[in-house]
Amino acid sequence: MGYILNLKKEDKMNATSNSTQKTSRPRPLTAFAIWGVTYIGARLIVAEVPLGFEYKLALSFLPLLPFVWMVYEFIRAIRSMDELHKQIHLEALVVAFPLCIITVMTLGLLEMFMELSKEDWSYRHLIPFFFIYYFAGLFIARKRYGL
Repeated sequence: MGYILNLKKEDKMNATSNSTQKTSRPRPLTAFAIWGVTYIGARLIVAEVPLGFEYKLALSFLPLLPFVWMVYEFIRAIRSMDELHKQIHLEALVVAFPLCIITVMTLGLLEMFMELSKEDWSYRHLIPFFFIYYFAGLFIARKRYGL
């Protein structure tokens, strides 16, 4: 009887923790979506709408708060993962970070002796590469651990 009561307590605890995880899980994706919308919106407005310098400057800093919130939510999500998934994300960062540094370093060196087209190789064009590197790292790490 005591075993059944303990089992029921564990089931309730698991159900509570599972429901908490399910409700908190979309928060990083929501934060990512809000950051993406504010970034793309600011980028389009700065590039296309004739505004004064002060307004464009303010719009350039608009995506910072959603980005900080997104990073915070991703850190919270990773902290709640088990050790294997934490290791996978760490290995993804170990792949992505050096690739980001190599990309910026190489473009910086190339820019010293040749003119790079701002339409092809400006800072705004590097952001997708950073995400690609991270997801490539995730793919490699998941494959390594058979997930």
